[in-house]
Order: sequence, then C-alpha cells, then structure tokens
Amino acid sequence: MDPDLAALDEYLADAGYDGYLVDAPGSDATQRYLSGFDAPDPFVTLYTPDSTAVLVSALEYGRAKTESQADDVSRLADYDYRSLAAKHGTHEAKARVVEAWLADRGVDAVATPERFPLGSADHLRERGIAVEPETADVVTEIRARKTPTEIEWIRATQRANEAAMAAANDLLTAATVQRAAAVDDGESAASPEDEVLVHDGEILTSERVKREIEATLLRNGCALDETIVACGAAAADPHDRGSGPLRPDEPIIVDIFPRSKTTRYHADMTRTFVKGEPTETIRQWFELTQAAMDAAFDVLEPGATGRAVHDAVCDVYEDAGWPTLRSDSTTGTGFIHSTGHGVGLEIHELPRLSPDGGELRPGQVVTVEPGLYDPAVGGMRLEDLVVVTEDGYENLTDYPFELTV
Repeated sequence: MDPDLAALDEYLADAGYDGYLVDAPGSDATQRYLSGFDAPDPFVTLYTPDSTAVLVSALEYGRAKTESQADDVSRLADYDYRSLAAKHGTHEAKARVVEAWLADRGVDAVATPERFPLGSADHLRERGIAVEPETADVVTEIRARKTPTEIEWIRATQRANEAAMAAANDLLTAATVQRAAAVDDGESAASPEDEVLVHDGEILTSERVKREIEATLLRNGCALDETIVACGAAAADPHDRGSGPLRPDEPIIVDIFPRSKTTRYHADMTRTFVKGEPTETIRQWFELTQAAMDAAFDVLEPGATGRAVHDAVCDVYEDAGWPTLRSDSTTGTGFIHSTGHGVGLEIHELPRLSPDGGELRPGQVVTVEPGLYDPAVGGMRLEDLVVVTEDGYENLTDYPFELTV
C-alpha cells in the first residue's frame, strides 16, 4: 500500500507543525494506516513529510522492524525507559522518552488525531512540546480514498462475507417449520404454540445462525465482534442484533460486517430472507427497496455528492408513500437511516451517503443500504458494497437478492 499523503504534508506546512503524532494501539485506524503496524498495546508513530518513525516496546521491536512501514524503528529501551520509570513512574517516563525521541528528529510541535490521549498530550506539553489536535479530518479524508491494494483487500474480505451469507442462507433453506411444542430442545423461549424454524431437531435461533456465520468467517481468515440476524419485529430496529427463535413467514435481516484478520480491512453486506410465504407487504417492500438501490446506483459516480445519492433513495420511498427522515425527521417508520457509509479500516468511515454527504471521489468504498421499517411488520434492508471509479462505480458484492428461501 502506498497512500498519497500530500494533503497531510500540506496541512502540516500550513499549520506550522513539524509532524503528526499518534499514540494508540494497532487497532486504531489512523495508527494502522500511518505505521502499517498492528500491536495490541499503544505505541507511538511520528509522521513527517520526510519519513515515518515508530517508538515501541522491546517486546514489539523485532516485529516492528520487519512488519511496519516505518523508515525508522526505535524502542523505549533506547532512551533508558526502565531507569526513568523507576525514578518518575511510567507515565512521566514515557513522556520523557517521547520528548527525547522527538528532539532527535528535530520535532517540537506536532498535530495529533482529535482523540489523542489527554494524559499523553498534557505530559508532552509540560515538557515544552506543542501538541494540538487537528479537527480538519485530514487523515480520515485521506483514508477515505483507497489505493488499488486496499480495494483488493476489501474485495477479499467481501468474498469471505459472501461465504458467510451463503452459510446463513443454507441454514434457513434447510430448516423446517414446526410448532415449538413439538421440539424439545430445552433452551429456546418460544411459546409452545408458536411456529418456529427447526434445524437438526433444534429450534433455529438467531444465535445459532450467528455462530455459523462466525465459524465460516474464521475459516476464511476473517472475524467479527458481532453481527445482525434479526427476525420479525426485532428487524424493525436497524441495529437490533436479534435473538431467540426464528419464525416462518417473517422477514429475517442478516447484516454481516467482518474484518480480515490479516489486513484488518472490513466488508459489509445485508440481505433479507423469508422462510415460508412472505406477506404481500413484505414483497412490496422488497421490490421497492431494490428500486431504491437501483436509484442510488443511477446517481453514484465521481463528482456526485453523498447527499444526492441519499436523496435518490428518499425520492423512491416518498413517491411510494413512505416517510423518510428527510420528509419527517421524527418518524419511527419508513426509511429511518442514511443510505450508506464508507468502509475500510473502520466499518463506518468517510464518505457518507447522507444529508451531509460531500462529493464522491474515485477510490472511495461505500455501502448502499436502503431499507424500510415498521414494528408492526418488521424490517427490510438490502446492502451492497461498491467502489467509486473514474467513470462510475464497481460493485464489490457478488451475491444474489433472494427474498424467499
């Protein structure tokens, strides 16, 4: 990966900073992006227009030398950290080490991410280092435009995502419909008279489908902290993770957003399934949501704004008589979220396909995920992942839309 950091160089020059300082673990997107290194504990990265340097513990020194994209790797021990810690405590010792490390590189004024640790900043300021958080989202904006390598990493994660979605689909397809009273699994809280989905003699639950999704992702080199398998009324809340027995004839939203364990890049996809016979309302929602997605794709291209893409989706729903947050900012039914968001090292990042969405540029990877929600019916959401290209977009998702399974 070879990102273009010219905008950061320009920002530092205009603001009068010597460099950009990050103090965070490798799970932090900005840390990972600038250093190329993943460590579980916080470490320090300094970016200047001339080079990138990292300061790590002795434990991480060997890996940082071989795995990071830094030009210069130092360890705390190089600056007598242990002796300083014994005398001043760990926080003050680290500040003294970082001060000396920055001085060796001719740096005495740095910009930082907005969420830079307050304690670290205060300790450095006490030692005469100018530390100011940048609020222009410079690095975030840079990260929004993916390199060809990043796009391939996201594409690979989406392939794993598709395998996980297929595994969920297979469970639903293989399930049968029975009354809960006829299934003695001793776990599910379904009423005996409820019709439920049954797989291998047990009531099929949201949790069971999630386990299959997670296992499939692990086999494909990816992982997730949580996912959504929400049935019926639960699906009317876009971020309800779902729990308990799955039922026939009701919409089941499956939204999977994994992260590659190797590259740390995310993917995102949603499908809505019905096992059995969907109501006429659900069929109409499915067709309308497909039409909303098509309308978004008709607008999505470089130079268009995220707001324009979002407006195209709102037009479809409002023309069909459904409220949106554009037409009614307090509505609890209809289209009650934005159209999409950027995806990369974070699952939600720039750009936004929303009322405040700015101009789209080639290399930006975004979700397109229209949906309808009503607690009396359930929910319907469809989501593909696309990359903006020089002349339009490329869909990174290769998975069918299949309502009935």
